[in-house]
Amino acid sequence: MQRAQEGDEEAYVELLVLLTEVTRRYVYFKMGAIVSWADDVVQDTLISVHAARHTYDPRRPFAPWYYAIARNRLIDALRREGRVSKREVGVEVLPDVVDSVEAGETPYGDVDIDAVRAALQELPPRQREIVEALKLRDESVRDIAHRLSMSPSAVKVTAHRGYRALKRLLGVQGEI
Repeated sequence: MQRAQEGDEEAYVELLVLLTEVTRRYVYFKMGAIVSWADDVVQDTLISVHAARHTYDPRRPFAPWYYAIARNRLIDALRREGRVSKREVGVEVLPDVVDSVEAGETPYGDVDIDAVRAALQELPPRQREIVEALKLRDESVRDIAHRLSMSPSAVKVTAHRGYRALKRLLGVQGEI
């Protein structure tokens, strides 16, 4: 790392190749088994080492500096996998939506799409714009706030009010 900091590109390439294998073994050792996202942790660790390479002090040992980064990237991955596993269920074969649509079913179950569109049109323009941007165009709150010159909190409040109005217009009880 010290040679890489001094501008030795070959040393930097050697370091990254070495750290790739070291990080992979570290993740497998910590997890006790091969996990599907181990390569993500390796890549995130290498990116973090690259981004933080200027913070390494060559007068100090390299391993503690490096392993702190690797440990933090592993913790980040564990948290991310925990959040994903709470919301997603892995399947071997994806359902064939096209066949069900051709059979006359909608991919949305028993949702009346026309009623939802009509209810959206009844919302005030700002609420409609925000709800459509969030739910139909998958825009981020930050992007919407910037585009509409609003604070992110105001976008969230307006969206929440729009959702409540849609529930009322559609006659829905409970969560949508």
